[in-house]
Amino acid sequence: MKVLVLGGDGYLGWPSALHLSRCGHQVGIVDNFARRGYDDELGIASLVPLASLGTRVAAWQEVTGLPLDVYEGDLTEAGFIHRVVRQFRPEAVVHFAEQRAAPYSMIDREHAVYTQVNNVVGTLNLLYAIGELDRDIHLVKLGTMGEYGTPNIDIEEGWLEVEHKGRTDRVLYPKRPGSFYHLSKVHDSHNIEFACRAWGLRATDLNQGIVYGQQTPDTALDARLATRFDYDSLFGTVVNRFVVQAVLGLPLTVYGGGGQTRGLIDIRDTVECIRLSVENPARAGEFRVFNQMTQSMSVLDIARTVAEAYPGEVDIEFLANPRVEADQHYYRVQHSRLTELGLVPHLLSETLLTSLFDIAREHAGRALADTVLPQTDWRAPSAAARTTPPPVGPILPQARTVRQGRLTQDTSTAAGRGAP
Repeated sequence: MKVLVLGGDGYLGWPSALHLSRCGHQVGIVDNFARRGYDDELGIASLVPLASLGTRVAAWQEVTGLPLDVYEGDLTEAGFIHRVVRQFRPEAVVHFAEQRAAPYSMIDREHAVYTQVNNVVGTLNLLYAIGELDRDIHLVKLGTMGEYGTPNIDIEEGWLEVEHKGRTDRVLYPKRPGSFYHLSKVHDSHNIEFACRAWGLRATDLNQGIVYGQQTPDTALDARLATRFDYDSLFGTVVNRFVVQAVLGLPLTVYGGGGQTRGLIDIRDTVECIRLSVENPARAGEFRVFNQMTQSMSVLDIARTVAEAYPGEVDIEFLANPRVEADQHYYRVQHSRLTELGLVPHLLSETLLTSLFDIAREHAGRALADTVLPQTDWRAPSAAARTTPPPVGPILPQARTVRQGRLTQDTSTAAGRGAP
């Protein structure tokens, strides 16, 4: 198949493009390099050094003999994505091309507005390009489990059968997102579902859990093919952040009491889910939803798992939560449809963590330790860009410590400690 990967220079877009290419598909990549621009804006960087997209593409062809087409441009420019779809003529479009970090969207008004405009308008432009040029194109859109929030009922795969006053209907599962980023994803989902109803488009919405890991079999072939390894508080996913903190000898910083439960997925499973979705397209007019996660864990259990796997001494510290979220909640998610298509999940394991520790040690000299603590307070809206991080409150008074996986009480870690 001909598959266009939007955001193909990013953390997940790049390894997904390689996986599709290796599996025999003709792949085109679209990117405007905004993610690299956020590094320059915020003074952060991938722990693992990144080659330019041109170098990556050339290395992939050198190593595998497989070409990748590249288009540089912005989805918020309607004419650009229209031209790309017309020229490349894809059978499937995989859409990663959005600002992906909830904390980034909560920095201030400017970042919230940018996130909503970039994500919602870009997706609308894509829908119109598909609707006008070829309604048979299958759109595979990366959403997030964060769209659902943490409802006190089971989370179904996108749709809910309801009975009300003696009548029944099938409706999109109610959403209660927790940030302006997550809200943008909800808007996307509703816009795509409407386009499927109105124009007969076919779409798969992948509500993805938190991704961890840095290597796939394809990115491991050559150092020039490496994807990102983010560990900062704005873009670093929780497992990757904890791994880097452990290697640097820093406490694993848990927000609140750590009872927040999250859906997780290995990066190797992410790229396989993309392949399965592309090769098993939705029907014309169908908006289907897959919950793309393989297991769920509380944030504290994730920290304990990392601490127990690390060969050295590890502390866990509890910070006042800068986010607006329940510390304890019900969380049960239906996520069977991708396994029914053939996904064989990798679960978080000591073997995987050991490989991440090795990667983090190799590149520890590039780490910016002051970027791992919270930079935004979600309860304090700001109309102007901040030049210094806002306070998020003190570390909880009875800070607890895990040393080599053993949870103990240690009040000394709290004394004199404050938030950034």
